This record gives sequence, structure tokens and C-alpha cells, in this order.
Amino acid sequence: MKDIAFSDFWYWMLLMAVVCYFIGCINIAVIISKARHKDVHKIGSGNPGAMNISREFGLKVGFLNFMFDVCKGGIPALVSYFIFRGYVFEGTQILVSDLTRYFCGLFVILGHIWPVTMKFKGGKGIACTFGLFAFSLPCEQVWFIPIVIGGYLLILLYIALTEWGSMGSLIGVTGFSLWQGMIFFQNYQADLKSGWVVWLFMMLLAINFLTWFKHRMNLVRLFSGEEHRTSVKKLSKGKRGKNNM
Repeated sequence: MKDIAFSDFWYWMLLMAVVCYFIGCINIAVIISKARHKDVHKIGSGNPGAMNISREFGLKVGFLNFMFDVCKGGIPALVSYFIFRGYVFEGTQILVSDLTRYFCGLFVILGHIWPVTMKFKGGKGIACTFGLFAFSLPCEQVWFIPIVIGGYLLILLYIALTEWGSMGSLIGVTGFSLWQGMIFFQNYQADLKSGWVVWLFMMLLAINFLTWFKHRMNLVRLFSGEEHRTSVKKLSKGKRGKNNM
């Protein structure tokens, strides 16, 4: 492992933040709706995301939208992992790639939620966040891949059974965050007071805060019994619903 000092690294962080933010600003839901001569903000829930696209244009188009956002959230993190995986922060055993994965992912999510290209009116970031964890967790261990896939299947099953899309998504994000947090805690028990480790946990917390904050109205409706259901069965048959996920 090679040591790297912050003085030799800060400009990389700045570059990653800018590039990843603008990657996040690319909203495929807007592109799809414009190609179909519609405005995604004026159809369904008005949310420029995969769920709204699924209701309007069908499950296949919605799935392509979802996978684009998954890759948008995950690929920048994976690229940063391969670039920096051979480095540790100077004077520590803390892997630089542990920080860059979630740093890149966080800025993609910020760009998706508050894109400057759309007057800061973007989506809710669930697919991007799922993509971040789907690509980042297997960096810990390759055999995490089937576990991650299993986790997403359980989330889908929960949504299919309860028809609470927003809650299923939030539970998934929190669950994967806790999983990654426990790994960081185990790996860096001797360095928990290090600023780099604190930064790692703060980013995981920020990712959760953003997704929960963007779903705050869904939660209000859910607890008041007014939340619209997300019927996977109806979506698969091309029927539209009214969920604001």
C-alpha cells in the first residue's frame, strides 16, 4: 500500500465532486419523456424517476430507467475504487478507496436530487443509492454479490406484498448502510477517532438523511393512512397507479 497525503489528494476530491455531481444531473426520465413528447414533471406524480416512468410508459421502459440510475450511482464509485484501492491515507491504515466510493456516490445522489440543469428539481435518489451500494459492497468481498442481489429481491418482495414502495426502498437503503457501517466499524476499530473514519460514517449518515428527507411526504401520508399503493402486479400489466415514490 502507498501512503497519500491530503495535500496531494484534495484536488482529486474536488475533481470527483464536480464530475460526479454533473453525472448525477443526467436524468434519463426527463430524456425518455421528452423523446415521447411529454414532460415527466406533468405526468403521474411529477417525479422524474423510474416509478413514474413505469406507470406512464410501461414496466420495461421503467426498468431501463431504473438500471440507468443504478449504474449512474454505482459506476463512478467503482471507478474510484479501482483507481485508489492501492492507497492509504498518510500515517494510517485507512483505505482511500473506502472514502472515495461513498464520496463519489454521495455527489451523484446530490446531482440527481438537486440538478443545476433542472433548476434543482430532480428525483428522489433511490435508484442511484441502490446502485451505489450494489457496486460498493462487493468491493469488500466478491461473495457479497449474491447477498446484495438477495437483499434487493427481498426489498422487491416486501414491496410486492405490502405495496408500500417508498417504505420498502427506505428500509433497503438503511439496511445496506448499516451493513457497510458494521464493516467499517470492524475494519477500523483502532482508528474510530480518525477524521477519515468519522468522514466515512458521516457520508453514510448523509446518504440516509437525503433519501429519508426526500420521502418525508410519503412518510406523512403513510402514517396517516393516505399513502398510495405501489402494485407490482398492476405495473407488470401496464396499469397506472398513483404513487409518489
